[in-house]
Amino acid sequence: MTDALTKPAPQATTPHTAFAALRHPGFRSYFLLSALAMMADNIEHVISYWVIFQKFHSAALGGFAVVSHWLPFLLFSVYSGAQADRRDPRRMIQLGMLLFMSVSLSWGVLFLTGALKIWHAGLLLIVHGMAGVLWGPPSQLLLHDIVGREHLQSAVRLNATARQLGMLMGPGVGGLLLQLLGPNYGILFNALLYLPFVLWLATAPYGPKFRAAGAAVASRAVRSLGDVWRALREIAEHRTILAMTLLAGGAALFIGNAYQAQMPGFAHDLGHLHADFTYSMLLGADATGALCAGLLLESRGLLQPRPGTACLLAMIWCTALGGFALSSSYPLALALLFSAGFAELSFNSMAQTLVQLEAPAEMRGRAIGVFNMFASGMRTFSGVTIGLAGARIGIHHSLAASAAALFVAIGLLIQFGLRRR
Repeated sequence: MTDALTKPAPQATTPHTAFAALRHPGFRSYFLLSALAMMADNIEHVISYWVIFQKFHSAALGGFAVVSHWLPFLLFSVYSGAQADRRDPRRMIQLGMLLFMSVSLSWGVLFLTGALKIWHAGLLLIVHGMAGVLWGPPSQLLLHDIVGREHLQSAVRLNATARQLGMLMGPGVGGLLLQLLGPNYGILFNALLYLPFVLWLATAPYGPKFRAAGAAVASRAVRSLGDVWRALREIAEHRTILAMTLLAGGAALFIGNAYQAQMPGFAHDLGHLHADFTYSMLLGADATGALCAGLLLESRGLLQPRPGTACLLAMIWCTALGGFALSSSYPLALALLFSAGFAELSFNSMAQTLVQLEAPAEMRGRAIGVFNMFASGMRTFSGVTIGLAGARIGIHHSLAASAAALFVAIGLLIQFGLRRR
């Protein structure tokens, strides 16, 4: 029996270079500008969620905000990835950024005029989710154009680090804008933060017309559900891509980031009843762990992309979150959340790298689209596995049970999905 657990992904065997992707001037710009865009995305959440809560006090609207953010990934990631195969991914990302800007500007106008209605909020939340789909798969495809195959793992890992950096900075900067400019002008200022990325993409020397002559181009578009099904069947023929897609989809379905929405309840049960610094530390602990993972792994060249390694890291993530769910100690809870963030960035970036390395060039965008459909779109349902179940059995038991179920599922994936005769 041949074991695929320890088989490394095919790549050039060159000595490790710390932060190799940053040696590419284009990626340095991409790293900073994508972190800025992610920060702006989170600033918008901070300001818009605060205003719509103050105005409507609607728990249903808060739930809709989560669904509208992730459901477009489930429905349209394959289409987005397929279009990125056939068209210029820079223009797709630019369109996504322009939609983000239009949403921030629309919030600002509605805040200033006092005309905000629930249907306005719902529509803007949907457009925001669609902008995310236009950004997601094409941005991953663009990484391959910027750094090439040799430094792809570095680029994927640093790209995930940039997103975590933006997510860490977003709440702080958003709160500062609320204090200094107020929600009306703060959200209008936020629209300007997407503009540098749009301008850089206008002339960045990447995309189809800059690729080597003879590079494979996708010949089939994705226009219907039948085309989506064919894309899924194509993925199923590649064992590693299928396994990593199932791993990311399982993590999104069983857990995702739904536990973040329950963090006030966890903080209360840990003895921290007020929205103070101790609560903020709980919210930021796993993002801090993810940021540290990106920096440490890149500087040391640790954890080369292997399917089995990704699965084992995901099992560590399950163990850390299960321990957090059952912990009654605040310091231990912080440490476990930090460990969970470290493991999550490690296995997610590794899975994404493996998908790109294993996918044939002519279907790379579709493979990324399918991966994103599972990795992001399945988060739409994580509120059920943790939130609704938590309403019946308690959030501690629902998170622990979800982590245990995912742990078992990953074990089955290792046994039957990664081992072959």
